[in-house]
Amino acid sequence: MIENKTKTLSEWTARFEQIARKELGDDESHDLFHFRRVFSLSITIAEKEHDVADRLVLLAAAYLHDIINPPKNSELRSKASALSADRAGEILYEERFPKEKISAVQHAIETHSFSAGIEPKTLEAKIIQDADRIESLGAIGLARTFYIAGRLGSRLFDPADLLADRRTLDDSKYAVDHFQTKLLKLPQLMKTAEGKRLATERAVILKTYMNQLIDELAISQINFPDARRQN
Repeated sequence: MIENKTKTLSEWTARFEQIARKELGDDESHDLFHFRRVFSLSITIAEKEHDVADRLVLLAAAYLHDIINPPKNSELRSKASALSADRAGEILYEERFPKEKISAVQHAIETHSFSAGIEPKTLEAKIIQDADRIESLGAIGLARTFYIAGRLGSRLFDPADLLADRRTLDDSKYAVDHFQTKLLKLPQLMKTAEGKRLATERAVILKTYMNQLIDELAISQINFPDARRQN
């Protein structure tokens, strides 16, 4: 099989768009627009990291990092990034992607996942991990959190104990618990300086939302003082 090394980045982008449309399931929090945003964020971060990252590797990893996407409550969830990396390897080989770059793409895909817990070793992998995690924050992250909660049948929050002062946090039961169990921890886990800056900036949106939610729920505590004892 002869490798195709003549495609431009734009041509590869168009091809990955076609592949993504064909491969994607019905999870709109991991849709084509998510892939586009992860790639755009990866370029933004790469430009601040001396612009030495391989953009073709970033492109392929951004479009294929969630190509296998089990539900959040699936037993396969912790293996999703490994499954996606394997499937990406098959796709890239079939597409005559430069062979010497395939392992770099697969590494970036396998290490992007929070649940996998694998440390990225290359600049491209660090950038993709940061870009994907930034997508979990800010206004987009807020929307994605509640969308996923709806798909899983989770409650939005515990109105009697929003901040889990008297219970154990459980983001499988309450969507807002996910802020404390994972999302607000992400800025400190970023691997690049620009990733940390963007994540910190977007985390403010979630903190502002939480403060507003606390204020609004406080009104019900005034009118219904026994509400805190109800669940």
